[in-house]
Amino acid sequence: MFPKANILKPTAQAIGQKRLATTLGVGIQKPSPLQPTKYGGVTLIPGDGVGKEITQSHANVPVEFEKFNVSGNTSQDAALFKRSMDSLRRNKVGLKGILYTPVERSEHTSWNVAMRQQLDIYASVVLCKTVPGVPTRHRDVDFAIIRENTEGEYSGLEHQSSPGVVESLKIMTAHKTERIARFAFDFAIKNGRKHVTAVHKANIMKLGDGLFLNTCRRIAEEYKDSGITFSDMIVDNTSMQLVNRPQQFDVMVMPNLYGSIVSNIGAALVGGPGIVPGANIGREYALFEPGCRHVAKDIMGQDVANPAAMVLSSTMLLRHLGLDFHANAIAKATYEVLSEGKIRTPDIGGTNKTTDFTRAIIQKL
Repeated sequence: MFPKANILKPTAQAIGQKRLATTLGVGIQKPSPLQPTKYGGVTLIPGDGVGKEITQSHANVPVEFEKFNVSGNTSQDAALFKRSMDSLRRNKVGLKGILYTPVERSEHTSWNVAMRQQLDIYASVVLCKTVPGVPTRHRDVDFAIIRENTEGEYSGLEHQSSPGVVESLKIMTAHKTERIARFAFDFAIKNGRKHVTAVHKANIMKLGDGLFLNTCRRIAEEYKDSGITFSDMIVDNTSMQLVNRPQQFDVMVMPNLYGSIVSNIGAALVGGPGIVPGANIGREYALFEPGCRHVAKDIMGQDVANPAAMVLSSTMLLRHLGLDFHANAIAKATYEVLSEGKIRTPDIGGTNKTTDFTRAIIQKL
């Protein structure tokens, strides 16, 4: 659909440069390879809604995509979903849009959640940062949301004990809380962040959220020598503080459900779901997707979805593969298009199409 940008060969000046874009690993010195090899498979799942449209926004990078058109609209795609999971286990890295989860069909499990649980992709990273050229109510917003991805209210353990009575189990374990807390502090150190805030509801759920809070406090003590400071905040107050003064947050770590809610607030603060990139990281696997998880079925097929979040999530994938030069080039071009404001999709106050935005990025490259 689009002409491929010729960015395969980094210049001599680019070798050893600092990472330029606000994506995973920003600010870390790492040389780009002179002649990057063609990587093996990367699993691509476009997803539902606008997923197929925004995943067509691509540049010529040394990656082979293994594509699966899985849809969450029907459980009949279960066999295809299984093949996509086999692909992820084989490739260990993937890029995806959001899969729709029907509310009205209780027997249909969320395949987004199933992926994270089956592959133990335990850490969700969502980056919320003010982007020049994107109109917002707040300035200088720059925080990362670290969300535990595999337990909490998303454990999926619920049943109807009697007619009209449903019991739902919220699972919290010390092991998974400790590893997400360590991930948050390690992320802060590697990305030049200064403060970690644990978000909880331990004043009411004293055992479950109490375990989460006390574990985060214990891990914070271990990281004191690194200079990373720590605080905690109740989730409802966090929501108010985000809307009132989001600049106070740096790195935020929280259980599953709170992370889902807070990431939507964070996206709204910086321009909407079309701006915010994201990643899901585990010990063996990594899956990259837009940070604010919406399928946007209401604008599906209209060529008006903002592809920036997917493109920036793709640059996070490229960094994960060590292709820093390509990641920097694509992210820089994307931010330039946004900051110039000449090409804007409707979600950020413009009238341009998805294809217009993609073409503008490629022209920058």
